[in-house]
Order: sequence, then C-alpha cells, then structure tokens
Amino acid sequence: MKLLKINRLEEINTRYNRNQLEKTAFFQSMEKMERTSFQEEKVSESDPGTEDEKSHALPTPPAPFDHRIVSAKRVGISSYYNVSENEILGGGRFGQVHKCEEKSTGLKLAAKIIKAKGPKQKDEVKNEISVMNQLNHVNLIQLYDAFESKNDIVLVMEYVEGGELFDRIIDENCNLTEMDTILFIKHICEGIQYMHQMYILHLDLKPENILCVNRAANQIKIIDFGLARRYQPREKLRVNFGTPEFLAPEVVNYEYVSFPTDMWSLGVIAYMLLSGLSPFLGDDDNETLNNIMSCSWDFEDEEFRGVSDQAKDFISKLLIKDKCWRLSATAALKHPWLSDHKLHCRLQVSKFKYPCLEDQQDFKLF
Repeated sequence: MKLLKINRLEEINTRYNRNQLEKTAFFQSMEKMERTSFQEEKVSESDPGTEDEKSHALPTPPAPFDHRIVSAKRVGISSYYNVSENEILGGGRFGQVHKCEEKSTGLKLAAKIIKAKGPKQKDEVKNEISVMNQLNHVNLIQLYDAFESKNDIVLVMEYVEGGELFDRIIDENCNLTEMDTILFIKHICEGIQYMHQMYILHLDLKPENILCVNRAANQIKIIDFGLARRYQPREKLRVNFGTPEFLAPEVVNYEYVSFPTDMWSLGVIAYMLLSGLSPFLGDDDNETLNNIMSCSWDFEDEEFRGVSDQAKDFISKLLIKDKCWRLSATAALKHPWLSDHKLHCRLQVSKFKYPCLEDQQDFKLF
C-alpha cells in the first residue's frame, strides 16, 4: 500500500481532531536527573559541526519550579492566577488551554480547563493528577497546581513555547535530518524509560503530545497523561482508546497492554520523523486499523533512500506485531542508532540548520 505523505496541516488536522485529546503548550521539570546521554557528552574535535549545530545536542532544561505533589483545591483559580481568556494555547474534546500567570510570583504557566461534571469524569482527571505527581523528569511536563469546581477541573502546568513536534514534521520548510531525529528520539526514549521505571504507561504517544522546548533545539517534553495508566503485572490491563495511527496491535485487538505498547508508538514516531510518512495511515480509520493488524509497512518510499541501515533496524525492532519481541526503552537507548558516536559524527557531516528557524519571530501555536 502506498503510504500517504503528510504535507499539509489542514488535511492532517481534519483527521486528528476526532481523536486528539490535547494541543497545548506547557512548562518544564526542575529536578535534573542523573543520566548519560549523547546530548550531554562533549562533541569530539573531529566533529565538523558549527557551534550553532552543537547547541542542538544540549540536554533538556529543567522547569522553573520544583516538582510538586498536587491535589485539586476547591476554590476559584482566579484567587491565585490571572487566566487570559483571549490567549488560547490549544484545545480538544477535554476543553481549552489558556495562558495564565501566578499572581504572587508572575510565573507564566498554562491552565488546562477540563470539562468534568460527573464523578466518573472527575475521577479520570484526578487519575491524570495522580500520574503526574509520580513523574519527575526533565522530558516530562510538570504539574504546578489544580483547581476543582462544579463543572470542571483546571490543571495549571508548565509552559513551553517551541510548539508540537507534529508541526516540525508537517512543515515543508523545516528540514529534519536523521541526526535531528536521533536527538528527538533519544530524549523521547529517556522520558519513556523513566515512566516505565515508575510503572507508568503513557498509552497516547504521538507527535502532538510531544512539545519542543524551543524552535532552535531538539529538546522535548512529553505531555498529556490523560490516558496514562499505572502498570500492575498481576492485573491484566486492556484499553480501547487512543489515536488510530499510533495504536499498537494489542490495543486494536483488545489484548493486554504493557511497556512494549508505548514502544510501538515510538517506532511510528521515528518512522514519521525520518520520512514525513505515516506508516499505517489509511483512507479511513478501519483501513488504518487493518494496516496495523497486518503489520503492513516498509521502507520502499524514496524518502528512506538516504536513511541509515541503523535507523531502519531500530524501527524494525519496534514495529513488531508480537509485543514480546519489541525493544524496551532501555534497550532502545543502547541501540547503535542512538548510541554509536561514530555514526553520529558521520551523520553530523550532512546535518544542516532548519531553514524554518531563520528570521523567526515570536512563535505561536495557533
């Protein structure tokens, strides 16, 4: 089946709006985790990259506040924050995200206003709060505060301004190189590794749920934990939600999910970043799901002509129908595509700056 080229935002938004839970910008995590990454290591003297190119490899910066344990306050948010009704950062079926500012400190934040009238809806949002309380990593968005009223719950979160990774994929003027993709995937994988170490499954990983810290670097924050679940080995977990293009076969088949379920989604994201193609996208949701169940994908399109064998091997070890054979997050970080510095030096030779970054003015999501 010919894969569909993702090249126009209008077309893709039409397909995603039905399933997308969140399009927003948030804030960053304060605690600096001890981790060894390619981004943190010194670039060798033989690296031909310019100083500007080397800056892309910097580690993700922490949030401007300490990690917090949050519970929803039963008071009006206006007592503590100025919420800008006119500055809407994003939205979805949950409600809207507004830019806001803490009155006492002037800290810029994002207020995610979630419609939640009944007990069941409120319990779902409180699950999101509980999950975020457990996650303290620079590549995962951080929760700052929460408020509960009769008809909604407001999550006050970290704010970042670089836009969705999705926007990078569909921007024809923003040429992502393989080296760029390596840096993005490494950061995403580090965030997933931490989540899995904390026994949390994200279950909705996709480019819209990954924010870029800024427009000049390859630093990211994973967002939207509304569908996240705690993994308990003795309690077999099934789910029937998510965005069709990124669903793992076990979700489509309503089988048990576990850590490899997120890794399948990582494989789809890597495929898209390298090619601008969506590996399983069909003309409708049924065709997309059938493509997933048949595990129908390949590297035959010309967009993969210059892609390294290591990249193809990495994806091939994630987009495997039987979840037991997929790479774990830890194993993925050790894969040569993400860990071979000689390969990275070779790829760096052909790496060039994003044309879309030149003469860039203040960035707005919408």
